[in-house]
Amino acid sequence: MSVTGRRAGTFCLLLVAALCAQATRVQVFEARSLNHNSANQRLTVERYARPRGDILVGDVAVTGSVPTRGRYAYKRGYTDGPLFAAVTGFASQAYGTTQLEGTEDDLLIGTDPRLGGWAVWDAVSRRQNPGGNVSTTLNRAAQEAAMRGLGAQKGAVAAIEPATGRILALASTPSYDPGSFAGSTSADQEAWNRLQTDPDQPMLNRALRQTYPPGSTFKVVTAAAALAAGVVTDPAAPTTAPFPYVLPGTTTPLVNDTAACDRPGQSLSAAMTASCNSVLGYLGVRTGLDAMAAMAENFGFNDPKLDMPVRPARSTFDTRMDQAQLALSSIGQFDTAATPLVMAMVAAGVANGGTVMRPQLVDKLTRSDGAVVRLMKPAVYRRALTPAVAGQVQKLMTDVVESGTGGNARIAGAVVGGKTGTAQHGVDNSGTPYAWFIAWAKPAGSDAVPPVAVAVVVADSDATDVSGGALAAPIARSVMRAVLGR
Repeated sequence: MSVTGRRAGTFCLLLVAALCAQATRVQVFEARSLNHNSANQRLTVERYARPRGDILVGDVAVTGSVPTRGRYAYKRGYTDGPLFAAVTGFASQAYGTTQLEGTEDDLLIGTDPRLGGWAVWDAVSRRQNPGGNVSTTLNRAAQEAAMRGLGAQKGAVAAIEPATGRILALASTPSYDPGSFAGSTSADQEAWNRLQTDPDQPMLNRALRQTYPPGSTFKVVTAAAALAAGVVTDPAAPTTAPFPYVLPGTTTPLVNDTAACDRPGQSLSAAMTASCNSVLGYLGVRTGLDAMAAMAENFGFNDPKLDMPVRPARSTFDTRMDQAQLALSSIGQFDTAATPLVMAMVAAGVANGGTVMRPQLVDKLTRSDGAVVRLMKPAVYRRALTPAVAGQVQKLMTDVVESGTGGNARIAGAVVGGKTGTAQHGVDNSGTPYAWFIAWAKPAGSDAVPPVAVAVVVADSDATDVSGGALAAPIARSVMRAVLGR
């Protein structure tokens, strides 16, 4: 072979090697980035080429797949979309996925490796498994009661089964229909744009993604901390709380909302029943910042990864503040902020003898044929209180309902414990107060753990009496009645 031929052959081999190297780089090292490039429509076409798995409440699917005549063979459909939007989220051809539609997306579209029989054969044959199903922990009656109770008001409800952490209701109003923009047509785009510009923010998940000052509902945490730390040993005994109580380091007294609180030495029991700011603020300071912060964190505050599997916004209790700020934080004001989910965990932890369970929104994951892929099990989040202290806090909460500000939550034939809250906010507290109520309930005479704990916040209402007892307690009552079967 001539020198020229050898050179030509060598050059061709180098070209082949370069092409192989480039193909390897593209197909192996850049495959993921190219697959997920927004300009690559292949994955989206494949995603909607077949029906999507369903999200279930009980044994009933609340989602579906709708055949189309467009580029994508199917789009997502929803039955009672606004009722469950805070749980399902949306799956849109144009705008992606959220909530359970997002966290369980691989299972729902059939790419989760747990759905296949033999992963190697599935990869070689390019076989696509049918989408799996997600069974939620929701109680449909409780969810309906929550949405009906909130009505046209801006607000949210979170209800939990205390012994397991199973979420029974998760509601946010105003809501939206996730099916209205599930496709990729101009009508879907118009629906999306309307929702994005709506001043009432219907797509904001107020149960999980919005935090509010919890107001006097946080006094349950303060009472628990004071009892656990031994600052109060007998809830019925007089305390050393002065009146007026001047915020430490200031000349500003911590005022109460009722004259029933305006005397020194109030017991913790009387202070909780009448919701006395001065007493609980004083006890929070006596308990101390470290103990108060630790108790708040036992119930889910300051946890940035409280996944269930959806990740809620972080509820906050400051760990650096002076005593005046601690007094305000101890009555749920200053910078203290909570999601309804975390305040439901407060009520649930007290109801469960002081053990806080990790919140759980998914019951099980299954294949399309019903075979279980994963069965969720209850898990302890924190042991916040001893059973003895939890029992003392339970008694404080039942007194609030029986003879205090929470009377609108009473249920015939049931024992109900609760705490009202009316949280101030805005510049110089100029905003319409947030009306809160947290509670638990069980059948009268039962020694079992209460089957339901709930938190309700009404964030905006045109009612004349904007208070937790007037606005939020009746909603909590209807949700708890639904769970109790009453």
